[in-house]
Amino acid sequence: MKKVLVATDKPFAKIALDQIRGIVEGAGYQLALLEKYTTPQQLLDAVVDANAMIVRSDLITQEVVAAAKELKIVVRAGAGYDNLDLAACSAANVVAMNTPGQNANAVAELAFGMMVMLVRNNYNGTSGTELRGKKIGIHAYGNVGYYVAKIAKGFGMEVFAFDPFVSKEKMMADGVTPVATVEELYKTCQFVSLHIPATETTKKSINHGLLSLMPKGAMLINTARKEVIHEEDLVKLMSERADFRYVSDIEPGNKQEFADKFAGRYFFTPKKMGAQTEEANINAGVAAARQIVAFFEKGDETFRVNK
Repeated sequence: MKKVLVATDKPFAKIALDQIRGIVEGAGYQLALLEKYTTPQQLLDAVVDANAMIVRSDLITQEVVAAAKELKIVVRAGAGYDNLDLAACSAANVVAMNTPGQNANAVAELAFGMMVMLVRNNYNGTSGTELRGKKIGIHAYGNVGYYVAKIAKGFGMEVFAFDPFVSKEKMMADGVTPVATVEELYKTCQFVSLHIPATETTKKSINHGLLSLMPKGAMLINTARKEVIHEEDLVKLMSERADFRYVSDIEPGNKQEFADKFAGRYFFTPKKMGAQTEEANINAGVAAARQIVAFFEKGDETFRVNK
């Protein structure tokens, strides 16, 4: 009998776990749980005989992969997968997957929740501004970007996007104006919403040169990854421009400097919470369970992220 381990420092909601169990046990597999574990050794012990794993933000390192002698597949319940050591998975012939799109709407709604809060001055009773008629740029038009565009149009915003991997025709069919360069996106839009992954190319790519192109009253919204921001450059720019604001669901490494210098012009959630809704929690976990069953029963590797 195949064993599927759900290893989550931050557990799934009960309703999600019940559905995961139904899918896994319905396929004739065994479900094992490791929740709220406190040491890396607990994870290493739990993976020894697992054939498959479902994780959230849990770190699947080379050490974990080496300990999991029977492991064939690990699925990250969510879109980002930088917590998986892809090279280690590939070397051990372990298929690594994510569940793209399952938490996209949750992330998009959070982006707008943070935007509205800051344009209304944290609801402090003073006069703010409106989103209607403003231009928003979507940096990477994937699943989250698509939902950001839908919500933005509901607010009456003009929507632009840059993504070299998505056709202009696709964007235009969605009512989004494509731009040819990332510089054009930042130069055009008062609001820019980030949805790029953290890669060797993108790390610290959101820098002073790019951000300084943004119009007066600019706001950067980051629900992507902390690593894509050049944090020192962002502080430099915000020191130069009293009109620039930043919201993120990832606290920067220099968050105290923001507190000291930019009160009222930034907001960070206390932890990464773009996918922290009941619906996204269910969707991602259930998708991960279904992908594992499809992999074992049909050899389906549709959402594989390693080579």
